[in-house]
Amino acid sequence: MASEHFRAFEEKMVAAGVMGPAIRAFERNYEALRREETGLIPEVEIEAATGLPVHEDRGEKFDPALLAATVVIKLNGGLGTSMGLEKVKSLLEVRPGVNFLDLIVRQIRSLRESTGAGVRLLLMNSFATSEDTLGHLRGHAPADLAAAGEVELMQNQAPKIDAATLQPVSWPANPDLEWCPPGHGDLYPALVGSGWLDRLLAEGVRYAFVSNSDNLGAVLSPELLSFFAASGAPFLMEVTRRTAADRKGGHLARRKSDGRLLLREVAQCPDEDMEAFQDIDRHQYFNTNSIWLRLDLLKNALAEAGGVLPLPMIRNRKTVDPRDKASTAVIQLETAMGAAIECFDGARAIEVPRSRFAPVKTTSDLLALRSDAYRVGADGSVELAPERAGKPPVVKLDERYKFVDALDGLGVPSLIACEQLEIRGAVKFPPGVVLRGEVVFDGGEGTLDVAPGEYP
Repeated sequence: MASEHFRAFEEKMVAAGVMGPAIRAFERNYEALRREETGLIPEVEIEAATGLPVHEDRGEKFDPALLAATVVIKLNGGLGTSMGLEKVKSLLEVRPGVNFLDLIVRQIRSLRESTGAGVRLLLMNSFATSEDTLGHLRGHAPADLAAAGEVELMQNQAPKIDAATLQPVSWPANPDLEWCPPGHGDLYPALVGSGWLDRLLAEGVRYAFVSNSDNLGAVLSPELLSFFAASGAPFLMEVTRRTAADRKGGHLARRKSDGRLLLREVAQCPDEDMEAFQDIDRHQYFNTNSIWLRLDLLKNALAEAGGVLPLPMIRNRKTVDPRDKASTAVIQLETAMGAAIECFDGARAIEVPRSRFAPVKTTSDLLALRSDAYRVGADGSVELAPERAGKPPVVKLDERYKFVDALDGLGVPSLIACEQLEIRGAVKFPPGVVLRGEVVFDGGEGTLDVAPGEYP
């Protein structure tokens, strides 16, 4: 039974149709907040993660039996608001008429056709992305990859907490702003509360590969599936080497007290330890947010934990209206999917090449992806062109190109031989522009119309 101070949250979440396991998970984090737990992980309590196995792509073929026992889960709850979109991010076009979602469906369809195995696909949608996603699939996907009951895993929502009262915040001007995403750690309550975990197990599915829908490098790998199945591990996290650009991102570490691997996000690092947090030579690995799960062992772990995995709480301070800094101060409680690595005995991590981490977070990422530096296969695969030797071009766009619609006026030059492209001001590329090495274009006060040809 909920405590007196949590009752208002429970009533609000039940009225909104939030799943029971998600309510219990939120309650656990809320009680930790009331106990004034910070969720911080001091440097003195951890040591660097070392000696991880390294993934090798040996051109191995899929084992149809293993594939038939596998579900691919794509986290698809995000809108592309940071790039000026008001729709689900996975509907961004990678090539004319082909978006992220189309490529994901192609991948599943290709696996089924080439192996004869009925590999499943689940899209973890949010209330903001469900309608657009399912509407697009109904027009393009096979029937069993378009029906909500066959492909959709719904994400929950969590109430924002009034920072002054620690009660549910009220915002009558826009009640939708009283809610926030619970973080991708909601995967576990959603699997249980939706009934999908039991359904998958009943259908003989034991393995799950989970990744972000905007990470086109995260494709199902036969080597990784075989490695995970043979390991007997309940949980496997894909990590890759941190670079200077990743200093502020979360990293893998090992807890000294029990030797378990854990994930430390920047919001969990004390201020005095920030220098150590950003030391990429000490903490060498970051989480790609691609994980592998043994579903039967997940069910056992949930039963042992009373139905809620004890994921570390992440506390974020914001305002109820993120566009109005004078609006009510709130606390948002989140959990990270990868943080579950510390919840399982025998959980493991594996180092993968950077090519398996190719998220599209900015228009700079999208321009590179739309260029000939990447190749898009009929099977839905997206890979760097062989000439790139595994290294993507670095693209730096002027602030005027922050939103996707501005890219239409920019054009897409050839980047297959380009190491770095920087654009300042207004620039237009017609067809036939080939960039090599490091190139800077500056539109100055007007617009620079680049002539077809090679640069520099």
